[in-house]
Amino acid sequence: MATINGNRKILDLKRWEFCSPAPATTAAGTSIISSRHHKQQQMYVVSATVAYLYNPNEDGYVQVPSAALAGTFAAGACGTATAIGPTGTATGGSTTTIQTNLTLARDLRGYAVNITSGPGAGETRVIASNTVGTNSTITVTVAFSSAITSSSVYRLITPRYYVLNAITASGTTTANVFKYYDYATNTWVAAETGATDGVAPAAVIGTDSKLIATPSWIGTDYATFATGTATGGSTNTIVNSAKAWATNQWTNYQVRISAGTGAGQIRTVASNTGTTITVSTNWTTTPDATSVYAIEGNDDFLYYIGSNAVTMYRYSISAGTWTTLSPGVARAAAPGTGMSGHWIYDVSDTTWTSEDAIINGRRIYSFRGGGGAVLDYYDIPSNAWTNAITYSPATETFTTGSKYNYTGDYIYIQKEATGRWFRYSLAENSMDGWNTMTYTQGAALLGDTAFDVTYKDGATEIVYIYMLLNTSTVLLRQMVI
Repeated sequence: MATINGNRKILDLKRWEFCSPAPATTAAGTSIISSRHHKQQQMYVVSATVAYLYNPNEDGYVQVPSAALAGTFAAGACGTATAIGPTGTATGGSTTTIQTNLTLARDLRGYAVNITSGPGAGETRVIASNTVGTNSTITVTVAFSSAITSSSVYRLITPRYYVLNAITASGTTTANVFKYYDYATNTWVAAETGATDGVAPAAVIGTDSKLIATPSWIGTDYATFATGTATGGSTNTIVNSAKAWATNQWTNYQVRISAGTGAGQIRTVASNTGTTITVSTNWTTTPDATSVYAIEGNDDFLYYIGSNAVTMYRYSISAGTWTTLSPGVARAAAPGTGMSGHWIYDVSDTTWTSEDAIINGRRIYSFRGGGGAVLDYYDIPSNAWTNAITYSPATETFTTGSKYNYTGDYIYIQKEATGRWFRYSLAENSMDGWNTMTYTQGAALLGDTAFDVTYKDGATEIVYIYMLLNTSTVLLRQMVI
């Protein structure tokens, strides 16, 4: 029987309800890293050595291995989750199996695998089962169009949780200050490679910080902003002569060829005209009029803002290095305590969804915090900040203890440790009171511990906002009506 949500505003008041308490009390720097991915596992980072996964399906926590992070766990520690897990070349397979050289540590049924080259290229399949241990074999629910061979290159669409620890003094060693936890293999890995292993984006990471991903996969499918069939291409372009895109609106997104000639290839967009996308690295196989493409968030990039500085950094997962960005319009002032940072990708308003002048996927919104009400956004394609967005009423201020969560059309905000919640509408540029959580909190803390979980049953989606209280183990949730 299909789920029907019959709740109505005014008729049904919002109610906070208790969930299982956290196994450790929130403190400065503790945060929740949200995986918008299949099981919606949330990582609760408690310290440099202790972290838990919270499974909302079961309302329970399990500790993961120690990250053994360097640095000093304190305000400024932050994290984000990405959608892509281990990659590799198959050692063999069939139309329904992939023989890997991975050591998978857990059952991954319900997650997905994508073939990026070789037989099966471009195809994405849900995992039906897998063996656990060395040289794991993955079985999929729907057969590939061709048998997987030792020429097939795959990537698992499974979560990785990136954690950047605080560095309280300039010049201190930063090796292993930045790591990711790989869900599929149950291991922590230094995020950077080679000579730059462990080098942080800034000499000091503190005050308050945000690490922001722009993943291509959200929930149980790709979150695409545009799809189509090309009319042609060249060594570094893909063309759709029927389009009328705004110049460079797709810069720094990624384009993935899902079928046809060149299937499986993924490239960062360097620029675009009304009909032509130019990619940053030449195609291995030039697309043509059979190539089906999808434009998505960029799986390779993480953005860092904070540490009481206007400087912004971008991390390339494939290169394992940080770049200091130099926006054409700089941020007017540094974000302070109680700041926010969210990539906005799913606003339903037609102004945001129009393919010829897309806004979804372009912007990172950031309340500056620091006891102010100022909101800025960073435009990813143009590499520029828009400062002090006009919204109404811009009277509520935010500082230490504030919590933020983005989902759909809104950013939800708790003001410090007051329990007062607000809802900022991205399409309307307006702030409304949302409700008040009346349970007593402890001292206000730096570290974002709010997240959302979505219940799905066919076309029905019911969203819950969760929060760990300041200086507390209490976890509460509330249905979005």
